[in-house]
Amino acid sequence: MPAFPYSTTSTSTSTSTAVAVPPSLALPVIEAAFPRQLHPYWPKLQEKTRCWLLEKRLMSADKVEEHADGLCYTDLMAGYYIGASDKVLQAIADYSAWFFVWDDRHDRDIVHGRPVAWRRLRFALHTALDSPQEHLHHQDPLVAGFADSVARLYSFLPGSWNARFARHFHAVIEAYDREFHNRTEGVVPTVEEYLALRRLTFAHWIWTDLLEPSAGCELPDAVREHPAYRRPALLSQEFAAWYNDLCSLPKEIAGNEVHNLGISLIKYEGLTLEEAIAEVRRRVEECISEFLVAEREGLRFADDLADGTVRGKELSAAVRVCLDNMRNWFSSVYWFHHESGRYMVDSWDDRSTPPYVNNEAAGEK
Repeated sequence: MPAFPYSTTSTSTSTSTAVAVPPSLALPVIEAAFPRQLHPYWPKLQEKTRCWLLEKRLMSADKVEEHADGLCYTDLMAGYYIGASDKVLQAIADYSAWFFVWDDRHDRDIVHGRPVAWRRLRFALHTALDSPQEHLHHQDPLVAGFADSVARLYSFLPGSWNARFARHFHAVIEAYDREFHNRTEGVVPTVEEYLALRRLTFAHWIWTDLLEPSAGCELPDAVREHPAYRRPALLSQEFAAWYNDLCSLPKEIAGNEVHNLGISLIKYEGLTLEEAIAEVRRRVEECISEFLVAEREGLRFADDLADGTVRGKELSAAVRVCLDNMRNWFSSVYWFHHESGRYMVDSWDDRSTPPYVNNEAAGEK
């Protein structure tokens, strides 16, 4: 199955895609100004991630057979981390697939009222993050799979990068815990609370961290924290999170969700559903236009880093690769939302229960 099933080709070059995008979700600027890319390793990536999900028992054989390819998890990563070595991309794709499975477990633990199971998982993930090698055979497949993917990610760059990744993901786990309690208690966060929490539950800085092993270079703090780098990185992630909210709003309303920018806007700013959709879309479009400005600043910053030294040349090239992939994130995320079965709520038998999930928590019915 090609990564772009409605495309004319599935090479690493930009492609012409004819997916039917609903008018309310269509973004002509993405389709016109953000050419879609695909890593040439994609066919093997899809095959190996499918095998990894089976090997690590993260999805049952029937779920993998019926849903894994259609969920397009590998397409999303193969459209983002262009230029990564095959080994790096495989580790990222497996980790990304794990992340989606974890998100589904978190959702099911909420829906079925399993706070003890969630608490046990939360603590196990914190521990596995700090010592993945010791958790490769954990009894919960979700913990073992996490340990395996993290151990592989830790093998590419120095310990300082690993420590930063761990710090960022510890924060993601705790944000998921806050979301667990909000949903359990029916608490809709305010717009500002939601935006801050969303940066963590969407793992903005994790996906940004992973740009570095893809570029084969750990960036020093002075580069990563420079506004000319940090700004486009943030905008690419904000676009993805808010576009996800726009596309998943029907799914999340069906599932009695409280975590969606549209839902916060309805509750706290008194907007109708239609007005909330329009406002989220406005923010999404603003991200795109602001990114195009920030991207130019980033490229000037990359030029300035090339100061005639070997190190300057290396950093300049790495920043350019990262900026290119920030740009790729826009098209990859956009098309993912219209090709992945994850968002095709109208085709599900039960709009509140995705057909690709396992409703059982580890060790309990």
